Amino acid sequence: MAGLQAGSPIPTALTVHSLSRILEISFSDGAAFKIPFELMRVYSPSAEVQGHGPGQEILQTGKREVNVVELEPIGNYAVKPVFSDGHESGIFSWDYLYHLGAEQDRLWDEYQRRLLDAGVERDAPMVKAGAHACGSH
Repeated sequence: MAGLQAGSPIPTALTVHSLSRILEISFSDGAAFKIPFELMRVYSPSAEVQGHGPGQEILQTGKREVNVVELEPIGNYAVKPVFSDGHESGIFSWDYLYHLGAEQDRLWDEYQRRLLDAGVERDAPMVKAGAHACGSH
């Protein structure tokens, strides 16, 4: 889901709601989603969050109050949000935003399970892991 698939729905409206911390997005196929910034942040497609392969994901915590302070367009296929916690390396393609919107119930459940498995609370501060020397972020 890194790019825009041929024939995929494209956004017809996109609104950042800072007070409610929601990205509202409507697509050309009629689908419309309200995606919480927290969900976007904990599922950012960046290597900083996803790692460099399966099983390398970094569990994100303490993101309930995160806000989007800027939303930069990337060509005509994506946006790059700048989050209030300083995270700005995720590029969210239209396909990925559609996925987050359509699958948000399942993704929230998965996130809650990962928190439980790790024995951490959703609002716990992020724990800095050891230095990561790949140089890509």
